[in-house]
Amino acid sequence: MKIGVLVGVLVTVLFAAVVTAGTVAVVVDNQQEQQALGVVNLSCDAAIGPSQPGQQGKGAADAANLKDEQLQIVTLIITIGKQRQLSPRAWQIAIQAGMTESGLRNLNYGDRDSLGIFQMRPSMGWGTVAQVTDPPYQVNKFYDVLLAVKGWETMRPGEAAQAVERSGFPDRYHKWEPMAVHLVENVGEVVDAAGCGEGTGAVLPPSQTAAKAIEFALGEQGKPYVWGATGPNSYDCSGLMLRAYEAAGVTLPRVSRDQYKAGAMLPVEQAQPGDLLFWAYDPSNPKTIHHVAMYLGDGKMVEAQQSGVPVHTRKVSWDEGELVAQAVRPGV
Repeated sequence: MKIGVLVGVLVTVLFAAVVTAGTVAVVVDNQQEQQALGVVNLSCDAAIGPSQPGQQGKGAADAANLKDEQLQIVTLIITIGKQRQLSPRAWQIAIQAGMTESGLRNLNYGDRDSLGIFQMRPSMGWGTVAQVTDPPYQVNKFYDVLLAVKGWETMRPGEAAQAVERSGFPDRYHKWEPMAVHLVENVGEVVDAAGCGEGTGAVLPPSQTAAKAIEFALGEQGKPYVWGATGPNSYDCSGLMLRAYEAAGVTLPRVSRDQYKAGAMLPVEQAQPGDLLFWAYDPSNPKTIHHVAMYLGDGKMVEAQQSGVPVHTRKVSWDEGELVAQAVRPGV
């Protein structure tokens, strides 16, 4: 029997053993049904989608296009993640990596000697050919390497996937963030992984991390704006965010356009204290972002705005000009 056929049999057997016949159908949004049945919210550490403007509902739409083999692999990723008591965030990272590398298929070909779901290379020490084409081995190996990545829990899932895969195209893993969140919720039976109860628009108490960042930023009020400054005596917009979250133990990139990629995203109307807000010349194009501020809750924010204006707080409206439709939650 050929390796590809044998692998397919193994996946099918395992899939049948761990899921019911209705698993494929569960990809449709069934959160209300889960809540009615008392499904427990296992964790609130899956990233928040959508990851790009105008993608509300994209996760469910992408998941609806998955074939049986792809869903079997998703189920395997989640099942092994649960068996190893890993957080839903780890499942999400593996799903995004697998979808990017192979389309969640167990390929017997790839670039150079890359094989399998995650395109692991025997020549790079990932295992033998037989191992890197064996689905359970691949998933466990991916998790092993992920757990060795320092700080993976606080990275955006696509960045954590890149830390494992080390691709020449590091940003491509973000594309599948909405779909991975949807699968974590629906196949993994994690209720509200994307919002974790925070999607109502009500102002919630800030997390400990956000509270520290807010405390720092508010403490810098009155200091002058200087383009390119990162403190301690003056700041520009992204320099203030950099130092505020540094004080909270979270490392952000230097400039606002990169800070937009440095956390979990959520609709701006659902922003909570500590989330970052962005402004762009073209709000639908993140490459045109030119300003960042920190949301404080209750329709207020703190910012280092422009030359001649010191660090200050002001009111913010969700419909003001150039405001990007997504807020970012650093450290998530």
